[in-house]
Amino acid sequence: MAKKSLMCGNEALSEAAIEAGCRCYFGYPITPQNEVTSYMSRRMPEVNGQFVQSESELAAINMVFGAAVVGARAITSSSSPGISLMQEGISYLAGCELPAVIVNIMRGGPGLGNIGPSQADYFQATRGGGHGDYRTIVLAPSSVQELVDHVFLAFDLADKYRNPVMILGDGVLGQMVEPVEIAGRHVARRQAKEWALTGCRGRAPNKVRSLILGENELLEHNRRLQEKYRQIEEGEMRSEAVEAGDAELLLVAYGTPSRTCRAALREFRQRRYRVGLFRPVTLWPFPSAALASAAKDARAVLVVEMSAGQLIEDVRLSLAGRAVPIDLLGKPGGEVLQGAEVDAAIEKAISMHGLKRR
Repeated sequence: MAKKSLMCGNEALSEAAIEAGCRCYFGYPITPQNEVTSYMSRRMPEVNGQFVQSESELAAINMVFGAAVVGARAITSSSSPGISLMQEGISYLAGCELPAVIVNIMRGGPGLGNIGPSQADYFQATRGGGHGDYRTIVLAPSSVQELVDHVFLAFDLADKYRNPVMILGDGVLGQMVEPVEIAGRHVARRQAKEWALTGCRGRAPNKVRSLILGENELLEHNRRLQEKYRQIEEGEMRSEAVEAGDAELLLVAYGTPSRTCRAALREFRQRRYRVGLFRPVTLWPFPSAALASAAKDARAVLVVEMSAGQLIEDVRLSLAGRAVPIDLLGKPGGEVLQGAEVDAAIEKAISMHGLKRR
C-alpha cells in the first residue's frame, strides 16, 4: 500500500509539482498561498531546481514564460489580485502556445479584499482573463488529494495542448490538512518539445512569438487556436455526478462548497428527498452536456458558490431551453458557506418548488 502523508493543500501541490517533473518555480508571496512559496524555496534547491521569489507577479509570470519557451515544466502560484497582475503574461503564453501551470488559491475581493476563501475569480479564469481570444484549461479540485492529482494532470494537459492550465482553489483548500499520496506517482512519458528554443545548431531556428503582423496572418493564427480549443472541449470535459439519476433537486457546486453540498445531500437523502449533486471538475471546458444529462429529470436546480453568482451563468447556458428553475445560494466577500446555510437553501427550494418525499 502506498504511503500517505498529512499535508496542507499548498504544500501538497508544491511537492506534486516536483514529482511531476517541474524544476522551475517563480512566485511572489501573497496570502493565502504563501506556503507554496515557502515550501518551494526549500525544496527546489534539493532537487536541483530553480526557485525565484520575484519582485512582482508580473515578473513571475514572465519568468514562467522564459522557462516554458525552452521546454521546461514551470509553475507559478498566487491569489486573486496577484493573478490579476499576471493576466497579460497568461495571454502571451496562450498566444505563443506555451505550456505552463498557474495556481490560484482564491481570496475575497474585489480589490485587495481580504484573505478569506472565495470563488469570485470564476469569470476571470474561465473567460480567459486577459486580452484577446484565448482560453485556459481550468481545473477545480475539491480535496487536497484531488489538488495533487490535478497538478499532475495540469502539466500533462499543458504539454499535450501547448496551453496554459489554471488550477482554481480557494483559501480553505490551500490551508486544509488531509492525507495525500504523492511519491511514486506515474508521470506520463514526455515527448521532446521540438518547438522549444534550445539552440539551433544543425537545424532551422524555431520561432516563438505573439506579435503577428502579416496580412491575415493573425486571423489564421486565431483560427488555428480556436480549432485547438474545440479539440480541448471535445476531449477534456470532466465532472462528477452524485445521486443525480433520480434527483428532483440538483445541487451544482465546485471546489470547497461541493463538499458541504455532498454532506447536505446525504442528510436529505436520509429524509427521503431526491437531492443530487453535480460537480464540474473542469470549469473550462465546462461539462455542459453532462450537466444537462444530470438535470434531465430535475424539477429545480440550486447553484451553490462562494461568490455573488458566476458559476450560475454557465449553468444557465448549459440548461438553456429547459423550463427548470435555477436558484442561487451565493456568498461573496471571503466568507465560507456553512452547512446550515446550505441546508436552509435546500429546505427553501423544497418548499418553493413543491418537492415531496419518496
